Amino acid sequence: MSTSPVEANSPVRLSESEFRERLRELPPSAKLIAKVLEGDEPLSQGELAEESLLPDRTVRYALNRLEESELIGSRYSFKDARKQVYYRNT
Repeated sequence: MSTSPVEANSPVRLSESEFRERLRELPPSAKLIAKVLEGDEPLSQGELAEESLLPDRTVRYALNRLEESELIGSRYSFKDARKQVYYRNT
């Protein structure tokens, strides 16, 4: 039984209750970033900093914590391949 590359790279999808349980353990900055990412549109780090009014360094820290907990995913932006955009795994 082989797994195709598409399946291997598929994002983790969490139920809302599992998402909230994992989020509970994270710092307030990560919770705010997760809240900002509730929209359908993936956002870049700069856009997240602008929306949340948090410093860039704090946004980077929050994104790292959220990715470690598998609460968010990232991909390269279709508009600018130099940037990554972030989205929730729910």
